Order: sequence, then C-alpha cells, then structure tokens
Amino acid sequence: MSQRFVVTPAAGGPREQGAPSGAASESERSGCGSLRPSPRPSPRPSPSPSPLPEALPAGQRAPREPGTKVVKDDALPILHYCREPSRYGDGTPRENSPFINNTDMERENIYEGKNMALFEEEMDSNPMVSSLLNKLANYTNLSQGVVEHEEDEDSKRKEIKAPRMGTFIGVYLPCLQNILGVILFLRLTWIVGAAGILESFIIVFMCCTCTMLTAISMSAIATNGVVPAGGSYYMISRSLGPEFGGAVGLCFYLGTTFAGAMYILGTIEIFLTYISPSAAIFHSEDGEGENVAMLNNMRVYGTCTLALMAMVVFVGVKYVNKLALVFLACVILSILAIYAGVIKTAFDPPSISVCLLGNRTLSKRAFDTCAKYEYRNNETVTTDLWKLFCNGSMLSAKCDDYFAQNNVTEIKGIPGIASGIIRENLWSAYADKGAFVEKKDKPSIPASEEIKFISSPPYVLTDIMTYFTMLVGIYFPSVTGIMAGSNRSGDLRDAQKSIPTGTILAIVTTSFIYLSCIVLFGACIEGVVLRDKFGEALKGKLVIGMLAWPSPWVIVIGSFFSTCGAGLQSLTGAPRLLQAIARDGIVPFLQVFGHGKANGEPTWALLLTALICEIGILIASLDSVAPILSMFFLMCYMFVNLACAVQTLLRTPNWRPRFKFYHWTLSFLGMSLCLALMFICSWYYALFAMLIAGCIYKYIEYRGAEKEWGDGIRGLSLNAARFALLRVEHGPPHTKNWRPQVLVMLNLDSEQCVKHPRLLSFNTQLKAGKGLTIVGSVLEGTYLDKHQEAQRAEENIRSLMGAEKTKGFCQLVVSSSLRDGMSHLIQSAGLGGMKHNTVLMAWPESWKQSDNPFSWKNFVDTIRDTTAAQQALMVAKNIDMFPQNQERFSEGNIDVWWIVHDGGMLMLLPFLLRQHKVWRKCRMRIFTVAQMDDNSIQMKKDLQMFLYHLRISAEVEVVEMVENDISAFTYEKTLMMEQRSQMLKQMQLSKNEREREIQSISNESRCSIRRKSRSSPQSIGQDVQALLPNDSQEEEAQLIHDRNTASHSAAVAKTKEVATPEKVQMTWTKEKLISEKHKNKDTNAAGFRDLFTLKPNQSNVRRMHTAVKLNGVVLNKSQDAQLVLLNMPGPPKNRQGDENYMEFLEVLTEGLNRVLLVRGGGREVITIYS
Repeated sequence: MSQRFVVTPAAGGPREQGAPSGAASESERSGCGSLRPSPRPSPRPSPSPSPLPEALPAGQRAPREPGTKVVKDDALPILHYCREPSRYGDGTPRENSPFINNTDMERENIYEGKNMALFEEEMDSNPMVSSLLNKLANYTNLSQGVVEHEEDEDSKRKEIKAPRMGTFIGVYLPCLQNILGVILFLRLTWIVGAAGILESFIIVFMCCTCTMLTAISMSAIATNGVVPAGGSYYMISRSLGPEFGGAVGLCFYLGTTFAGAMYILGTIEIFLTYISPSAAIFHSEDGEGENVAMLNNMRVYGTCTLALMAMVVFVGVKYVNKLALVFLACVILSILAIYAGVIKTAFDPPSISVCLLGNRTLSKRAFDTCAKYEYRNNETVTTDLWKLFCNGSMLSAKCDDYFAQNNVTEIKGIPGIASGIIRENLWSAYADKGAFVEKKDKPSIPASEEIKFISSPPYVLTDIMTYFTMLVGIYFPSVTGIMAGSNRSGDLRDAQKSIPTGTILAIVTTSFIYLSCIVLFGACIEGVVLRDKFGEALKGKLVIGMLAWPSPWVIVIGSFFSTCGAGLQSLTGAPRLLQAIARDGIVPFLQVFGHGKANGEPTWALLLTALICEIGILIASLDSVAPILSMFFLMCYMFVNLACAVQTLLRTPNWRPRFKFYHWTLSFLGMSLCLALMFICSWYYALFAMLIAGCIYKYIEYRGAEKEWGDGIRGLSLNAARFALLRVEHGPPHTKNWRPQVLVMLNLDSEQCVKHPRLLSFNTQLKAGKGLTIVGSVLEGTYLDKHQEAQRAEENIRSLMGAEKTKGFCQLVVSSSLRDGMSHLIQSAGLGGMKHNTVLMAWPESWKQSDNPFSWKNFVDTIRDTTAAQQALMVAKNIDMFPQNQERFSEGNIDVWWIVHDGGMLMLLPFLLRQHKVWRKCRMRIFTVAQMDDNSIQMKKDLQMFLYHLRISAEVEVVEMVENDISAFTYEKTLMMEQRSQMLKQMQLSKNEREREIQSISNESRCSIRRKSRSSPQSIGQDVQALLPNDSQEEEAQLIHDRNTASHSAAVAKTKEVATPEKVQMTWTKEKLISEKHKNKDTNAAGFRDLFTLKPNQSNVRRMHTAVKLNGVVLNKSQDAQLVLLNMPGPPKNRQGDENYMEFLEVLTEGLNRVLLVRGGGREVITIYS
C-alpha cells in the first residue's frame, strides 16, 4: 500500500530574496520545525501566504521543489498552525472578530481541527467554548453578549469608547451633583420655617428612605448582569417588559425634562432676586402685580436661557461634561461655606436685624431705619417707615390703626446656634396665602380696622398656602438624581461594583447633609426669617447666604452655577434617554427621535426636549413645577422597586445579583412608600401621571413592537397562568361558566395560505375577544421535510389572526395524513383546563368534485372524533359569504331551527353573536318543529317561558310538519345518491385492490426470483423483461388470482367489505397474466352494469325525505335570514353510509346563504338559574 505524502514549503513562509538556501528559518529556530506551535501570531502577516495544497489522488506524489521537505499528512495541521496561527483556536486576533457571530470568518477555517469533527454540525451555528470565552473577555465589544435576548437591530448600535471611570468619579460625584441643587439653596430654609424642625425632619427622612430603598433595588438589578449604556431605562424595561419599560421610561424622560425646567427657573430666580434685581423687564407697584411681573420676567429670561443651553448642548456635549466638575466644585464649596457659617455663629453671630411691627415682619426693601421716628439735632423726625403707614410725614398725621397701636422692634435675624432659638422652630407654622409672617411669642394688639394709605404696606406675606403634603411635593425633587450613576453605566470600569457602592454612598452623604441642615437652620435662624421665602426682611438677600461664611456671595454664585449646570445636565441626559427608547422601537410614533447627527447626537430628541421644557418654563413657578416632576420620578422609582420584588419572588433562574444586601420586603416597602408619596404630594397629579403611564402602556401593548426581553412581568404572567391552570384542572366548568373555547380548523393551500380567512372573522365575532381560541391546521408529510413550510404557514396564520383581531394561539401539526393530524389536534390541543370544548370548521365545498372525491371521509371522521371527545361542533357552510369584521348588518334575522335539544348551544350562539357590532342589530328568531301528535300552541308557550327564564329575547314560532307520502323526487334523489356512492366505492375498491395485489405478488415474485437465480439467473431476467414492460406501458398490471376476483364481484353485488387477500404461490406465465387481466375487466364491467339495477335502501329514502321536507320548510321561513343555525344530525354508525350522510346534509341546507350546522357536546351549556 502506497503511503501518501504532501510537499509543503518550509515552515515560516517564503524566504526573502538573497537568503542562503541552507539558512534555518526563523520559524524553525522558534520551534515550528519541531512541530511546536508559536506562542503568538506574528504581528506582521506574510505578504503572500501560500495557499493550502490541493489534495492529490491516491498513489500520486507532488513534484518536489528546491527548498522543500517531505512531511507526512498527519503533520499537516501543525504546519498550518505554524504558518497561519490566527486560523486555529484562540489565535484569532480579538480586534479582527469582535462578535460571536462573525460573518467574516470563513466556514472552512472553523472545521480545520479534525479532533472536533463530531461537532461540525453544531459548530455551524454555535461557537466553540474557547472562542466564546475569548470574545466574552471584553463585553463592550459584544452586542449580543451585552444585550441578552435582543434582536438583530440592536447590534447596529455604535459603541462609544470613552475612558473607563471608577466609583468616585463615575458614580459618587455625579449623584452628589444631581441630588444637591436648587431646592437646598432656595427652598430648604423656607420648608424648615413652615413645617418646623420635626415635620421637616419627617419629610426629609421619608424622601431619603424612599431613595435609599430604591437604590438597594436598583443595585440588585444593576448587578444582575452587564448593564450597558441606557442605565435606569434599560434596567426597568428589561426587568418589567416593553410595556412597563416604555411607560416608565417615558415618565422618567418627562421627569428629567421638567427637572431641566425647574433648574432653569431656579437659575433665573437667583439671578433676578439676589444677583441683579434691576435686570427685571416687567415692574409693578402693588403686591399682586409684583408677583405677576415676576412670573413674566421668569418666562422671558427662562425661555432665553433654555435656548442658550439647548444651543450649547447641540454644539457639543463635551463642553458640558468638562464643566460638570466646575459646577460640582461650586456645590461642594457652597455646602462647606454653610457649615463654616454655622460654626461661626456659635461665637460670633452675624449682625443681621429684622424689623417687626407688633408681631408682623416688615420688608426692608423700602426703608432703612427700623423705627417710627428718630431724634436728630434734639428734635423728633419721622422715618421712611412712618410715611408708609401714615398720610403724611408730620407727627400729627393720621396713621394706620395697627401701626399706631403697636411698637416697632428689631430682633436678630440669625441669633446663632447657641441662642436656643431651636425650641421656637421645632413646631410648624403653616399659613394661608397672603397671611402675615408673624413671630409667635411676640405680643401684638389687633387693629379694629386697617387703613391702607399705600397700595401695599411693607409686610412680608406668604405667597402660597403651605401645608405638609404640599411641602413634600416641593422637597422631593431635591433627593432625585440617584440614577445619575446608572445612566453612566456604559462609561464605568466595573458597573456592577461601582453603581451600588457609589449610589448608596451618595445617598448617605446627601441624606446627612439635608438632615443636618434642617437641624442647623432651625437652631441658627429666626423663624420669621426662615418663613421669608425671598429674603424681603433681609433687604432681598438670600437667607442661606447670610448664614454662610466668609461671604453671602459664595452661596449666591455657587447656587447659580450649580443650578445652571444641573439644567445643562438635564438637557443633555433627557434627549439621550428618549433616543434610547426610540431606538428600541417599542413606541412606533417615537421612531423619528432615534435619529440624530452623524456622531450619534440626538438632534430631534433635543428639539422635543426643549419644547417640553418650555412648557415648564411657561408655568414660571418653581413651586408649581416641582410637584410635577416629583410624580414622574416617584413613578419611575416605584417600578424599579416593583421590578426587584417581582424578580425576587418569582425566583427566576437568571436572577443572580452580585449585590446581596437586598430583600423583596425592602423592595415592596420602597414601592409602597413611592406610591404613598405620590398621593401625599398631590392626589390629582398622581392620578394624572398614572393616566399618562397607563395610556402609554396600552398604546405599546396595542401598537408597539413585540419584544421578548426575558422580563419579570412575563415570568409573573407564566406563574399566574400556571396557578390558574392548576386551579381549573379539577373537573369541567359549571354550566354558568361555560363559554365556547373554540378550536378553529383551517385548511391551507399549496402556498401555505389560509383558504377561508372568514372563518377567523366569524370566530372573532362569536368570541368578542373572550375565552380561549386555538387556531389549528394540518400539513401533510413528515416534520423533518416540512418544518420550513410549517413555519411559513404558522407565520401566515398569525398574521391573519392579527388582521382579523383574533386573540388566541396557533397550533400547527405536521402529520403523515390529514385525517390523523386533525384527530391529534382534537385530542391534544390546549393545556390542562384550558382545552377547547368546541370545534369550528368549514363545510368541504369540493366534496363532490372528481379531483378530491374523498375529502368527505376526513370531514365525517372529524365529526365522529368530536362526538367521541364530547366536544361541540360548528360547521359553517358557504363560509366565504359570511360577513367580515368591518361589515354591519343594519337589519335582518338570525334564525335558529331547534329540532333536537343539544344542551342549549343553539340558544347561546346567537346571543354571543349579537354582542358583536356586525350582528348587533339583527333580531333572533327561534323555530321548532311540531309533529302530528304535538300540541303546537302549548309548545310555543313553553318555549316562550323557557326563553324568558333564560333572559333571552327572541321571536318564537312553531312549524308543523305534515305527514305525507314520499315524493318521486325524493325517491329519485335517493337512487341517484346510492348509485353515485356505489360507483365511487367501486372505483376506490378497484384501485386499492389492484395496488394491494400488485404489492403482494411483487413481493412473492422477488422471493421466487431470488430462489431461481441460484440456478439460472439469466433466464429469469429474460422472462421478467419480456412480461413487464409492455403491460406497464398499456395500463397497470392486474395480477389478481381467482379468490380475489370473486371477492370483487361479491363486493360489487352485495356492498360488503372486501376479504383480505391471501398469499398464494403463483406460476409466472404470460398467458396467465393476460387471462387474469381480461377476467378482471369483465367483472368490473358487470359490477358497473349492476349499479343501474339497484333499488334504494328504505332507510336512506326516509332520511332523504326528512332532509327534503325540512329544507323546504326552512327555505320558506328563513331564506332571507342573515344566518341560519341548524341542528346537525349525527353521522351513521355504519361507516358505509358516510357518503350518503354528506348528501343528506347537502340537501338539508340547499338554497340557504349562510348556514351554521351545530352539534352539541353532550352537556348543558346554558341554564335558567342565577
């Protein structure tokens, strides 16, 4: 045996020109010559790698060239590895094939390792473990490794490579910047003054507890697998499904957008109130007009600021990110200045005075001296304050009664932490709108009447009504921002470690700052100053700024830049969130916002964000905008907690968070607290936010794309379905709960399209979306051969179900025969208690056609199967004339012909049909048949009473069937029916018998030939060649012996079953074959002649008489009815009468447009009891 050799060039590739021929190559020195692979591929590939040598025929050798060596074939893979190591195992460079399903990799390269030849078929679609692990090493290069169970379009997302950030820079500081902001600087002192230290502490503690519980749930979700860019929206949508994800994602987007509006309003308020009041465009003299002018100023400046910020974001986000640390530094410096100022008040309180008239606080914008008059040059002179309350500057002028009876006093605005003022500020001091800001323990003499000499006395008044729940809504936005770290998850070095640590630390830090500030503000600042929202008693200075050290401007400038930066961050983050939702494709009308500039910046989303943000700016009041965004953020946090609780309770196999300090009770508590805070803040805002989320949810459910993200709601549905199925498993349902659970049997054409789509329309009209619907169909063949056709047919059926609005399941069976497939569907469709109890099918219109003469056999056998399974049956005749779902019958009747009682199906079906818009205006009429000995009048009364108890309104009519002689038409029709049946049976019997006999004789002839072949194989071969070809060309060979021929004639004459042919040893001669053939022809001809001498069976004559008579009565009464429902007679027990049964049904329904034949399932389906 010759040994095969393959000649390959020396390992390492072609030598460079000029190299000595005997010099050892670099690859040989490195070990390739000794069949040892190089540890890593060469960084510079060979300019012309030699192709693999083609396989040579056995016994040939390749010509040897200079510089080549002979290597055995079994060493070939190693040499290939030395020459092209990137084609083997882990040698594939990671940057060249970053995806698991790399389409660039050549298929033959995968199968080079012959030691895994057993798994070649699997490797065609599944990667090797080594390749998988190699490509999973850096998850950011994997689209399908990151986004589990995603569809192919998600792989088109561009990955933005950014420096990987740690916990402190990536999570902790962004959370601090977003949490600490406008409310801390502008409203926290006012909240402490109105609610008192204790209630303010409760407000802050509740809000911080809510965010802490949410952060725990968020940490569990964030550490349960890789979280790509998208953050909180990604976590919610992948945990709760596309419907909840889209609804909550859009609410989170709206919250972020309104947060931008709130920050911009805060920026403008700081600018116009504390930095440059003279920049105001609108002015007013009286108090009411001043508030309106201030709101108009906020609208004008806010709109300009929004446009400027939007332009900055549009030009480049990188500038916003660079300024983020500057803004954060402003926040931190401001907080440090507050603590420093508190410490300073312990030994050196600031000399800030507040002027009181009686116990009312006075605004010092219009005067400087806190006194009614003063002494100058030994004479009493009235002050500017006197002129504000009196009608002149003289001491004898007439003054306001309250001004005259009460003294003017001056107190310290910030007495310091050691003053004991904390005791006065412990309790709340809520007030109505327009109330005076009063010091509680200060004596005051009430005036009998107040005379206003100027339009607005210089009192400090409350601008809005204050109460506990309203303050919760205003404060809550100050604790939002905990998602800032998770939103940057794509930029983190280790998101699963950084998100929990950084977020929880940030919440702990900010909670400490807020709680400590509440206590410190109440311990340092006078109560009337705390309740002075805009610092009017301090000449329009920021209250918290007067507390800070070294200068109030540290707080003013710091708060201005921090709110400005927070607004820019909101305008940066919100469009990206909207873009992520749009690119997921779950909300169709948002698709346009998924597009942007070439670098991925969301231009259209930024435009929409600016427009929504403008709505918040037009509201113009910080106190009105804050509760709106509180609703949206609270809803988002509520669903984060719900997602964690659902995943934990379901014990989903994929639920394996690295963060272990969570429990479903904590998530449930957080969810309950979020819901409670929503209604505490504002019950009507809460209902409005829920309505928006509900509308979005239903829209996505109705029109959105189908997404399967392995979410918890799907798991919850599965658990609920399993529980419900186990509950309904025990026994059949009560009659009161019975409803048709329909199995719709569809027929498919050669293109796997549905033949009668209106069968689904009728089912939709019957069910009105309620109950179970299983749409079944059968493909003939084997599953291995027909699985692609089955998938295509299932897609066609599902699309038709969607078009016809049929809510149900599709079940397609591939079976060796249509008969067996339909039987399998009737037996096994459904699951547990959710099985069908009714079968709906179309009447086989082509049962009389010659090309399909035996479709009626499948039909009749299906009727028998439903009867055996105790299931109801509905057969729609002329189904293509039934109405579509868009049609409406303005008038007409639904006629029920109640011949026999079948459990009440005939009563229930018209009632269900009339629930649908198509049949709603049709009247229901019930006809029943009375025999000669029946009292038709009493029957009508009884039927009317029965319908009354059933609560069904219908006209009742009793039709009398008069006995008369059987007509000649009936006799002739029966005779024609039986002749046709016998002819069809004769044709089928002859064909089957011939096939059976040919097979039997062929088997025996093969045995005989094999026995004779040992002696004279040539002669046998000649005999066979001489016998078979000519006859096979003329007609089928009919090798039928005497016994079977006799059974044929007996079957024709007496219509009995054919006897099973016995195996008989035959002698093969040409004469025998010809004689058998002629004998069979004569027998068949005689059998067909006997057909015309048949006499009709009397039972068939009676049945035909009933069908003809009843058809005439039905035509007389119901020819113009929109739908006729008839009792369907059962098939004969003797299978030989099946074709006659079809003829009876054809005669019974002849001349009617739309007929529904109904056969009960053997149990009561309607009851008169409640």
